[in-house]
Amino acid sequence: MIFQPRADDTPMPVVDLAIVEANLKRMQAYCDSHGLKLRPHIKTHKMPGLAKWQLDLGAVGITCQKLGEAEIMIDAGITDILISYPLIGPVKAARLAGLARRATLAVVADSPLAVDTAAEAARAAGATIRVLVEFESGGRRAGVASPADALALAHRMGAASGLTFGGLMTYPLGPEAAAFIAEAKALFAAEGIAVPEISAGGTPRAFHAHEVPGVTELRVGTYIYNDRNTIDQGAASLDDCALHIEATVVSRPTADRAIIDAGSKSLSSDLTPGGPARGYGLMPDYPEAVIVKLNEEHGIVDLSACARRPEIGETVRIIPNHVCVVVNLHDEILMTRPGAPDVTMPVDARGRSR
Repeated sequence: MIFQPRADDTPMPVVDLAIVEANLKRMQAYCDSHGLKLRPHIKTHKMPGLAKWQLDLGAVGITCQKLGEAEIMIDAGITDILISYPLIGPVKAARLAGLARRATLAVVADSPLAVDTAAEAARAAGATIRVLVEFESGGRRAGVASPADALALAHRMGAASGLTFGGLMTYPLGPEAAAFIAEAKALFAAEGIAVPEISAGGTPRAFHAHEVPGVTELRVGTYIYNDRNTIDQGAASLDDCALHIEATVVSRPTADRAIIDAGSKSLSSDLTPGGPARGYGLMPDYPEAVIVKLNEEHGIVDLSACARRPEIGETVRIIPNHVCVVVNLHDEILMTRPGAPDVTMPVDARGRSR
């Protein structure tokens, strides 16, 4: 099939809403069939309209990574939000208090200071905030290292006015999750403490979440669009990728080299697990091409393995390596659907990293 460009000007992210709809329904159906609550992460799309679509299809609420994202979503009328990032200190507490007066909020903690920050916010707001203890399950990122540490934080919440222990959460859903959950549930039960929720995250392992005993909730973000990383990890196919970047070939200095107008400020510098040899995005209409280097506004493409090569002025499409970062690099996205007019939509929570 011949690629028909949609963007009038480039570089521009373009989304196929028919693929988005299929992705959303597939994930919701999976969760429904396995008795899992779906709480999608909006860090991928950053748009209240898409978050509301996820809720309309059956999601129990949404996940935000930062307070700034939650502020945008609450302003749009979404009021059941988990902020899945440790909030530390009085500035965060004051902002969290402001949101707690307007919405039903949950936060995560893996330290006494994070618990105390949530407690300060709850007191200031005169509200109740649910707190989940984040645990480490193999990703070697944030999270307590042992069930005993999780229990200690739960006790700290129990002694604080305005906090309720909401359960446990982890990201990504790593190989150590099942053992941690089993040990933690036994430890908590011995002290008569219920574990209301066990929340797991990550698109690559999403369709295996039901295989981990105890998981009750799934937090996923990338699944709405998918990207080259999710393809490489077996979580999606090329046909499941709803977003691509349209870029223009602006130079052909040699027969084997093309320059496109999408650099690191459009595609990000993220690589796939395959490393630099796989380049900075997939060009599905020129699959042998490799985007070997990114400057800020220049993408350098090696065409030496291509039987057919793009010409100057041609619009090409690129599947990003990591779509979440790419969305945050653009003010707006062109939304398309077969048989319907194209619509340009703002990325409302772009740059909300605080």
